[in-house]
Amino acid sequence: MPGYVLLLNGPSLNRLGERDPAVYGTETLAEIVERVRRLLAPHDIDLVDKQSNHEGVLMDILQQYGPTARGIIINPGAFAHYSYALRDCLEDVGARRPVIEVHLSNVYRREPFRHHSVLAPVVTGQITGLGSRGYELAAQAVISLIQEGTA
Repeated sequence: MPGYVLLLNGPSLNRLGERDPAVYGTETLAEIVERVRRLLAPHDIDLVDKQSNHEGVLMDILQQYGPTARGIIINPGAFAHYSYALRDCLEDVGARRPVIEVHLSNVYRREPFRHHSVLAPVVTGQITGLGSRGYELAAQAVISLIQEGTA
């Protein structure tokens, strides 16, 4: 099962480990990425990981790496709640591959504007509120869906 999974992180996730640890945890993004990389390695799947605070850059990354990725794991941060441009891009490049949306915090226990994801209709599934463990669960889901050939 060679190939790669694209792990894409949106705004402020470069500040993990420093930004509001009570909500987002104490692990850095680099630590999370390394755990996901180790999880994929035994399945002969590489990881391409990218982060940007800019919506257009995230779309450029999706257009560059998404079409040939075996799967996509995305933590869009606040863009989940209002970026129709990111949604349309993800719908385009995410077709025919598993796409898992991850949120560290339980967005449904937070402010009302966070309760809706405009990406939800175009992703395979969501993992929310399980902290950094959500990334590992997303990787496991992508592996399973690739193996099953159901995504």
